[in-house]
Amino acid sequence: MTDLNEYECEMLDTLLAAFGVPDSLTRGQLLQLFDNDEAVAFAMVQALAREGLVAEKGKPARYELPEKLILKPKGEKFLKEGGFAKRHQALQQQPTQVGGTLAKLQQQNMRLQNEKLAHQSQLGDLNKTIKALQTRQYILFVFIIIALIIGYCLAKWL
Repeated sequence: MTDLNEYECEMLDTLLAAFGVPDSLTRGQLLQLFDNDEAVAFAMVQALAREGLVAEKGKPARYELPEKLILKPKGEKFLKEGGFAKRHQALQQQPTQVGGTLAKLQQQNMRLQNEKLAHQSQLGDLNKTIKALQTRQYILFVFIIIALIIGYCLAKWL
């Protein structure tokens, strides 16, 4: 359930906290909790059911809310331990783990260093080509200027 955001975790905790003394909620109560938005209510119920925190009773169809939702002891214990919000917060504080063993990481490091050297070599070759082309361009400009001067001088003498 790592795909839940903080708001969704709070909604799930609120839903768990809404169970009363009989530890059950009716379809009407569920709809009332979610302002008659059956799609959101259904998604939240499914999330709780996947976690095994609630049991559904009297479900009329596959994509409809059950007639009654019963809180399991596991759900009550989960809520007392902090619920989804605490789990989400703990997941956010965990450092990101890099997969792989030390040998794999060293191999990847060597491969990346080799790629870097290859790119640097290629960059050096391209810089040399650019400088050679610039030199040719300057020489061509000089020849054009000399040709213009010679043409001007010839035009004056003739």
